[in-house]
Amino acid sequence: MAQQYKVSGTVRDAHSQEIIPFATLQFDHTQTGMVSNAEGKFLFELNVIPSDSLLVRVMGYTILKMPVNRTLKEQTINFEVTRSDLSLKTYEIKANVNFALILLKQIVKHKPENNYNRLDNYKYEVYNKLELDMKNLNKEKLSKNRFTKPFAFILDNIDSTSEDKPFLPIFLTESLSDYYFQSSPRKTKEIIKAARTSGIDNESVTKFLGGMYQNINVYNNFIPVFDKQFVSPIHHNGAFYYDYKIADTQYISSQRFIKLNFTPKRKGENTFIGDIWVHDTTYAVMKATLSVPKDANINFVRRVSMVQEFRQLHDSTWFLYKDKFVADFWAPSPKPGKTFDFIGRKSTTYDNVITNDTAATNIFSDKKYPEAVVVLDSARVRKESFWKDNRPEDLSKNEIGIYKMIDTLQRMPLFQKYSNTIRFLATGYKPFGPIEWGPYYYLFSQNRLEGFRLRLDLGTTPKFNKDIYLYGYLAYGFKDNVYKGKVSALWLLKRHPRMYLYGAYTKDLDNGSHYYDEVGTDNIFTLAIRKNGIPQKFLMIEEQRLEFYKEYYSGFSHQITLLHKQARPYEPLPTAEFFPKTISNRDPLTTTEVELKLRWAFHEQFLEGNYYRISLGSKYPITELKYAVGIPGIANSGQQYQRVSLSVSDYIKLPPFGSLYYNVFGGKIFGTVPYTSLEVHPGNEIYYYNKYAFNMMNRFEFLSDQYVGFNVEHTIGNGIFGYIPLIKKLKWRQFWTAKGVVGSLSEPNKKLNLYNGYPFRTLEGNPYLEVGTGIENIFKFLRVDFIWRVAPDVLPDEPANKKFGVFGSFKLQF
Repeated sequence: MAQQYKVSGTVRDAHSQEIIPFATLQFDHTQTGMVSNAEGKFLFELNVIPSDSLLVRVMGYTILKMPVNRTLKEQTINFEVTRSDLSLKTYEIKANVNFALILLKQIVKHKPENNYNRLDNYKYEVYNKLELDMKNLNKEKLSKNRFTKPFAFILDNIDSTSEDKPFLPIFLTESLSDYYFQSSPRKTKEIIKAARTSGIDNESVTKFLGGMYQNINVYNNFIPVFDKQFVSPIHHNGAFYYDYKIADTQYISSQRFIKLNFTPKRKGENTFIGDIWVHDTTYAVMKATLSVPKDANINFVRRVSMVQEFRQLHDSTWFLYKDKFVADFWAPSPKPGKTFDFIGRKSTTYDNVITNDTAATNIFSDKKYPEAVVVLDSARVRKESFWKDNRPEDLSKNEIGIYKMIDTLQRMPLFQKYSNTIRFLATGYKPFGPIEWGPYYYLFSQNRLEGFRLRLDLGTTPKFNKDIYLYGYLAYGFKDNVYKGKVSALWLLKRHPRMYLYGAYTKDLDNGSHYYDEVGTDNIFTLAIRKNGIPQKFLMIEEQRLEFYKEYYSGFSHQITLLHKQARPYEPLPTAEFFPKTISNRDPLTTTEVELKLRWAFHEQFLEGNYYRISLGSKYPITELKYAVGIPGIANSGQQYQRVSLSVSDYIKLPPFGSLYYNVFGGKIFGTVPYTSLEVHPGNEIYYYNKYAFNMMNRFEFLSDQYVGFNVEHTIGNGIFGYIPLIKKLKWRQFWTAKGVVGSLSEPNKKLNLYNGYPFRTLEGNPYLEVGTGIENIFKFLRVDFIWRVAPDVLPDEPANKKFGVFGSFKLQF
């Protein structure tokens, strides 16, 4: 009897590491073959090995051939096949009926009943695991490098299962949550029961690494990939974007499933390559495998794979079972032509699903959990025994090593030195125990009034107090020989929802910046980019400010501000001498003001810092209403007025046509006041593009006491560049902008402000309008704007460059 040989193995996707069921395996140049099972496994039991190589075929993947040792009795050969970018048009067969499109129509027709979001309500337990690894590491070189040699112990964590592609796990986070959904009225809530992150202890990061912010739904027409929207393969008009082909039919647990492959019709669009397995009776998706093509316009990403699996519940509803998201990232290296390579893996499992039950809706009336995302107090202090009992699957040896490795690194003085240096270069701040210096880019600047200017900024850190932040700076001009500065204090009375007290005293020049991401003139980077022939305007502002802010879980907030401000303009602006003192001999440029600001931002998300936070926006419009009263007679204040303003802004995704930002605003000032208390429409006097200002307008050019305006920016994406072969490879992106305002000035305010030697202008009820277009994503981070001033006409004595300008800026994005 001939001796039997065994050849076994598993077929997986090379990028996502997902198993590939029902793959065709065949010994090369023979008739001997088989199909892998539903778990992607195969086993040949042979009397003779017929060939020295074994190949695997899967539609949508490149054919892979592996050597076979014909002398071994038992051997394991694991295949990792790579997704092919080859269009399905290659496999097109001429026929009167396209069965793939018939299947697609049935899938789309049954989407409403198969989409789990059609349910009245549901809840589930969700486990998230996110890992980040460095790829393609050379262990020998790293152990000899003088910068990495002190950290040689971390090289012991390099994964050795793949010698040709070693990787080092450097980051790991886990979270376990209960997620709740209600369709009418639509509400969602997530209770994070457990969370731990190697190296990061930040509640807002914990929230974003939960389940709510990473949900994708293959039944939606568009699927988010980073900040882009990609067309779902079962989009209601999918045949316009994809070519389809039925690739296989298989029975799993006595149910029949059909495999539908798809590829993009056109290169460069936001579409996927992949396949879906569809239940032949309900036309529900059982599994979807999506890959982003190599020519997709996403920065710093080489490959993206997504897998979504569904299981049938007892009531026959198909519900989420598993998610997987795998992305290959890269970052520039100091060495030309080299990059740092990373791979991120996110896996999610859904368990204990309950549908259409009060157990899923009672949570919304529970006052203990008022926020949409709640991190329990015990979430970040769970013991290892809890994780062992509640993880769906155990951590690998490498994953366990990450926590120990990060803990060891953070205790090393040299690592702290390196990380502090990187933080200083990136943020501008340098901590020294309970205090920090920075940002460094304010250290020196230059202008015609102060000459060379030095500035030193100091603030406290959480080592001083986690809820009280003290900050101040001292500046000195070597030409005017005057000290300027600021001292402030922030007391966080409550973080969620936020409530604080803030007080500040400032005596300094107004540098023209009013938003956290706006570039002012008080830094080293604006010295060389001022517009020619436009003198700088200066006001010395001495200000005392006291604020009380309170936020509510609904997204509504109010802020009350008490303000006392004295303005001292410098020429060429009209100085105090041009304005008559009041009857009581009070200062006409000094104000005492009480302001109430009401703001509504439903489900606005934030990235929390130690004390301050950055808004990440909301899916809904954000509305702000301000009302202020100027009170004369207090601390020499000489102005009496009322001011009201309203703004509505939103950021809307318009797939497949990019995204749209808009801001509609208006206001009115009641009273006769100097220009320092009027609406001075924001201009820009440097060649760095300002999102919030009129870039072809100068500062202090137009005044209004009533106005209404808009600011619109439409980011298109590839646009026309996607159809120009050579430029298409550069992955430039196109956008257009439009900004306008209509304003007027009352006769008393004209008389007070327009005839004092400075050429203030008013729009006289006519529009100011500028439009622009441009290119972004130049070298991944540069943006160039081309702006035309449409109205009003340029004055005869003004230069022609007031009609058109070119502006640059930095914009880092995926």
